Parts: sequence; C-alpha cells; structure tokens
Amino acid sequence: MQDPFNNQNNSEQDPNDPFSGLPIPPNYARIVNKENRQVRIAKVGVSWTTFFFGPLPSVFRGDWYNFALMLVIDVAYGLLLSMLGLEVVNTDTASNLMLILNVLPSIIFSIFYNMMYFRHKFYTGYEPADERSKELLVKAKYWKD
Repeated sequence: MQDPFNNQNNSEQDPNDPFSGLPIPPNYARIVNKENRQVRIAKVGVSWTTFFFGPLPSVFRGDWYNFALMLVIDVAYGLLLSMLGLEVVNTDTASNLMLILNVLPSIIFSIFYNMMYFRHKFYTGYEPADERSKELLVKAKYWKD
C-alpha cells in the first residue's frame, strides 16, 4: 500500500498485526492493547470535532468515561451560568459575555480531550504500538517514557 503521508516505512510490517502497514497522518498515533489485541488510532493535539460537536466524538469512539465526564461538567456549568442569571439581561454586553461563557467549555475540552482519551486508554492497558507513535505521544506529553 502506498503511504500518502510519507512518514512510515512500509517494510516494517508485522504479519501478526493487520494494521501495521496502514498509513496514518503524521499527527495520529496508534495504540494497542496487548491482552486483547485491540488497536486504536487517534489524533494527538487539539480535537476540532470536540470543539464543534461537544461530547459526541467520545460517543463515536466508544469512550463512555470521558463522555460522562464532559456531560456532567457541561450540565454543571450550564446550571452555574443560569444561577448567575446573566441570560436575563438583554444588553449587548451581557449577550456577548454569555456567548463567550457558553463557548468556554468547548474550547477547554477541545484542547484537552485527546489527551484525556489517550490517558484513559493507557490506564486501561493500552500502550504505543510502534516507535513513531511512542515518540509522538512522548513529545506531546501524553505518554511518560
């Protein structure tokens, strides 16, 4: 298979791993669970899908732990904003403030979600599948060498 990203050596394919020759973008890492041989490929860095769609990307990844965490924090944050009563005021300043305050959790989760995903997977027994992924995860401080 040709590598459109030109970042992997296809000659290092493991015959026991069906995903070893799969070309992945340079900012994606492969992790594997040695016990049940499950492989996950995910992006390292900012999660734009989490910014635009909230906790839905965690549902599509089957990451129920972080989905519940984001949902609880979003609900608690929404309740806090409604208790402050900022949405009752109809001035332009208050509506701009509410817009900024409503976007704040999306910004924070989009920055940290991929790190949260990888760290939870590492806690459940996953580890980097290859040296390139390990270097990428160490550089991003997701994995401690």
